[in-house]
Amino acid sequence: MDTGTHFVFGLGLGGLAMIDPVIADQAYGPVAVLIGTIAGSNAPDLDSLLRFKSNADYIKNHRGLSHSFPAIVGWSALITALVSLAFRSIPWWHIGMWVLLAVVVHVFIDLFNSYGTQAYRPVSKQWVAWNIIHIFDPFIFAAHLVAILLWISGFAAPQAIFPVLYGLLVLYYGWRTLVHRRLSGRIPRIDPENKPGDRYTLLPTLSHHRWNVVRTSKDCTFGIGEWDKGRLNWIDVLKCDEHPAIEASKQHEDVKAFLSVTPFPCGHVKPQTWGYEVRWVDVRYRYRKQYPFVAVVLLDLDMKPLQSYVGWLSEDRLEKRLRMNTY
Repeated sequence: MDTGTHFVFGLGLGGLAMIDPVIADQAYGPVAVLIGTIAGSNAPDLDSLLRFKSNADYIKNHRGLSHSFPAIVGWSALITALVSLAFRSIPWWHIGMWVLLAVVVHVFIDLFNSYGTQAYRPVSKQWVAWNIIHIFDPFIFAAHLVAILLWISGFAAPQAIFPVLYGLLVLYYGWRTLVHRRLSGRIPRIDPENKPGDRYTLLPTLSHHRWNVVRTSKDCTFGIGEWDKGRLNWIDVLKCDEHPAIEASKQHEDVKAFLSVTPFPCGHVKPQTWGYEVRWVDVRYRYRKQYPFVAVVLLDLDMKPLQSYVGWLSEDRLEKRLRMNTY
């Protein structure tokens, strides 16, 4: 999820911790546990600091090891130790229990969106993305805000507010999961363009009524569409190129990073007088008729790299960046 959502989850879990009498009855218990749950709810995303090293390192590692089983234990132990040192009168295991819950919830809810995580490491390096909840869900965020406002206004006790909030969110996640499963089975049956071997993936959007749809065909073609209020509409088709420059680009670190995180890469080659422009796009992300998550490598006629970029950019900004760095 986005940073704002993880932050309100931290506040909400701090409120939920008031059901623990050891925390609620301590003078500084609410403060200590709130610090712990906010830190725990955001700690796994500290890998965002890799942006300062390079885009490739950030893309390759974001939501990777930092969201794994060992990291969950490590983050929880570190935060618990620091908070316990500052609040020695509070039993550390009570702080640790709520910090651990905050870290686990962070990793768990990240599994529900389209980017996913490598939560199964070190058992498996596979990216796990359930494609059920958008990275920013207005209902989840708004529900937390209402609950937090009720808490700080004194309208109701946190022991009453937050169990209701998280019970409601469990039902919400369950409902979205059932809708996703039902539509995943229905759409292939009603698509008139369905061919043997086609695979369909539903991707969440901000709207509860609309889902993005990716159809993957055996001939290296992607169909991009949307399910909106009971209707399936195809809006774009991408045919991926087969070219020696495509294979050559796969040896570049920026492209390796890109291919390591996307299950839907599509490469295109644009011949130039000086060589080849190879552009990889992630077809999951379509915005205003563009695919902003890209990896681009400029190769000379001998297939040697001249310039590259990986990350999120609009078409115009990408062209300006490549021209600026090439000439």
